[in-house]
Amino acid sequence: MSPGLFDHLEPKPTTRAGHTAASLCVLGSSSSGNCSAIILPAGLLLIDCGFSRRRTRALLQAAGLDHLPILAVVLTHLDTDHANPAFLASLPEDTPVFMHTRHLGRAEREGLLHHRTEPFRDEFSPAPGVRMLPHLVAHDSLGAAAFRVRFDDGQGDLGYATDLGRPTADLADHLRGVTTLALECNYCPHLELASNRPEYLKQRIMGGSGHLSNEQSARLARDIAPAHRVVLLHLSRQCNTPDRAAAAHAGAPYQLHIARPAEPTPILPLGVSAPFPPASVYA
Repeated sequence: MSPGLFDHLEPKPTTRAGHTAASLCVLGSSSSGNCSAIILPAGLLLIDCGFSRRRTRALLQAAGLDHLPILAVVLTHLDTDHANPAFLASLPEDTPVFMHTRHLGRAEREGLLHHRTEPFRDEFSPAPGVRMLPHLVAHDSLGAAAFRVRFDDGQGDLGYATDLGRPTADLADHLRGVTTLALECNYCPHLELASNRPEYLKQRIMGGSGHLSNEQSARLARDIAPAHRVVLLHLSRQCNTPDRAAAAHAGAPYQLHIARPAEPTPILPLGVSAPFPPASVYA
């Protein structure tokens, strides 16, 4: 692993009372669990909750965020590494949990409907001053929701996209020009093919409805053209390495961070949006 690959590239902004700038902290991301926190003046908006209550609390503490209330949880989809049933069951009854309407049937069958389950299909507001624009992507049979997150005070947009299946022009258009892009970078094809995983699992991951390879992730990031930074999500522990993921993005005109499986990223201020570059089309 290259020295300094996970070094803090930016100072952490204060999270004390009175802090007004929206920020992002990926608490942890891998096939063992995924959870990110958007830090707002009133508290935390979680995207996914793939860890246990105890582990989530420990990660929030490590990030210096455990004193802030959880305002809401937004789920990309319902796989257990993104929607931990025990964590959902531990939430207070008045904490809203937002999920795409396509996932409601599965949630009901698996006992994942929360007291305040809030379905979405189009734009919705999970917390004051925040608007989320979903885009359903091809992950397994029901898909997963990627998001463009906008803030009413004019701060830069956040793009959040994981478990994508494959890069598409529609998704690139949806996220183009965001200031910060949190993007899946799951596997190295060489390591995947050489692994001892069963063939059906390799096909699921690499077949266009599973996950993005390092090269697909880098290609999609180039097309989205984020104004400032990319945070790589969901690296496979068995079939990827931080060095391989970073190499695919080498020379890109954005700052690069890599989320670890069980250690928070720096707290990343979301900044100011830049104008959208011209659209491009996938071959």
